[in-house]
Amino acid sequence: MTELVAAQLYRAPFENVSKVYYQHHQGLRGLPSLEQYLDGIEQHHFGGTCYVNNFHLNGLLNHLGYAAHLCGADMNRPDVHLVNIVQVEGREYLVDVGYGAPFDRPLPRDLTDAYVITCGRDQYILQPRDERGRSRLDLVRNGQHKHGYDINPTPRHIDEFQGVIQHSYRAEATFMNTLLIARFFPRRSLVVHNFTVIEAEGTHATSRVLASDAELAAFVAQQMEMPRDIVQDVIAHLGGLHGDAWG
Repeated sequence: MTELVAAQLYRAPFENVSKVYYQHHQGLRGLPSLEQYLDGIEQHHFGGTCYVNNFHLNGLLNHLGYAAHLCGADMNRPDVHLVNIVQVEGREYLVDVGYGAPFDRPLPRDLTDAYVITCGRDQYILQPRDERGRSRLDLVRNGQHKHGYDINPTPRHIDEFQGVIQHSYRAEATFMNTLLIARFFPRRSLVVHNFTVIEAEGTHATSRVLASDAELAAFVAQQMEMPRDIVQDVIAHLGGLHGDAWG
């Protein structure tokens, strides 16, 4: 399973380019079909946001015989994030390829101490389960708590998330105003957050700010291998790139 998770993470980035593009050109306000998802990966180097990436990985894992369950996770509101809980040989693991994080392996839930993954300026800390069986994951950036989620371990069906998925397409929603592309490789990562580019390898990270829409589109086309015309179109629809993906 570790190889499957790593292959998915490295091949299908966290990104909202496809989300905005499919909405404006196809009227999509839900999840792309498996065929559309795979075509996007192959033709445009798309991936998706949490619901897209984790839902389609769930289908693959179950098809291959794994006991993988979709579960909601609470952030600022209930169930605004989706993860997989997978049972292997009596143990439970968190599998999350939709958080824009370097989770290239299943993360154990039966912890007695915090499980820490470091990537540049970021630390991702998975805490032991609480008395209700919930796991807490925190993102600490430059020593300051930035983001996180609480996993609700009850297995769910994707239809139960239709409301929150549609809610994510509102004009004021985060990924209708923010560009976020996070691409991962063995031992390094490349993230574009609006006009900021963050490159990390091990515990070292560098960042720089791109000067214009044109420079941003060119960078994404070259480094993320997405079609420049699609990226330019999405940047125009995002309108100013003033949102904060971790806000």
